[in-house]
Amino acid sequence: MNSIYEMKNYPIIMINTVLSPLSFLIVITFVSRGQLIGEAIEGGLIMSMFQAGTSLQGDLSHYKNDFKLQDMVVSTPCTPTAYVAGMAIGEIIYSIPALAVLVVLAGIYIHPGFVDALELLGVLLLMFMASVTLGFTLSTFSSDIVQSFAFSRLISTLFSTLPPVYYPITYIPFPYRYFAYLSPTTYAAEISQNSTGMVQLDATAVATAWIVLAAVAFVLLLISMRKARWRDV
Repeated sequence: MNSIYEMKNYPIIMINTVLSPLSFLIVITFVSRGQLIGEAIEGGLIMSMFQAGTSLQGDLSHYKNDFKLQDMVVSTPCTPTAYVAGMAIGEIIYSIPALAVLVVLAGIYIHPGFVDALELLGVLLLMFMASVTLGFTLSTFSSDIVQSFAFSRLISTLFSTLPPVYYPITYIPFPYRYFAYLSPTTYAAEISQNSTGMVQLDATAVATAWIVLAAVAFVLLLISMRKARWRDV
């Protein structure tokens, strides 16, 4: 119901999921005259995975408040982890059209090696896990689908549009560059760009980026486990 049914009966959903990351890719590519196409492709992958996780907030809120699905699930042996995992898989299915296009473009323009591909996959999974836990936590506090969509758009803008995801952080002048490091997607982009040779980072910077990403994902998971309201009391 959350993914395959809607995509099968409403194909416009697939067009929407593809256009969102590709629109930024096209703009960056044209503005840079093709010089940043590799960074833009990796940025599209990061944005797709991050938005897939944050989109979970809207769906969970809709089912919780409008269909009372969460109330029914609470009364069953189903755990919050199983429920969120199932919904998260649905969000990944939503993103398959965009991810498929971006993976093909990556193979054509970036040519990542096996190790590079594993690094990119690790970054994307960490981004997805962090955004899923954030989306789930916010959905349990949301009382209306309109409020959830507002939060979702705000988070997407703050973490996947404003930070240097589609281009190197060196394009941002000091001291504004320090603000970019407040977003975990900045570290994800740096790891991805370094792994494919688009930017050159020393081992300390790469290790720091991995630690920050892992720490953000862990902290958001911890907050989700302790603060999310799974059942009303």
